[in-house]
Amino acid sequence: MKTTICSLLIIISLLQLMVPVNTEETLDSVMKSLKELLSYHDGCPSTVTKTLSCTSIKASGRLASCPPGMAVTGCACGYGCGSWDIQNGNTCHCQCSVMDWATARCCQLA
Repeated sequence: MKTTICSLLIIISLLQLMVPVNTEETLDSVMKSLKELLSYHDGCPSTVTKTLSCTSIKASGRLASCPPGMAVTGCACGYGCGSWDIQNGNTCHCQCSVMDWATARCCQLA
């Protein structure tokens, strides 16, 4: 009796694999559901639109700092220097030995 039930389950599983599936339609429905879920926060539809505000701050020397409330998203250094790091989340530090200027790309979510 157990082998009959197992055989029946295997046959049903194989039949399900043979049924054609429209993957494009399935993917579209998954993407639509995902977009709906992302538009909700704490069970309520989002009514707030946030914008990203960015500016570049150029300074002489190795350091360029962002204004309060803004964060560094990228740096550029003079003399073709490509070696830099971000200090404290708001300051670009160019690491090359000779440096004439540094630029910080500063952004905030408003």
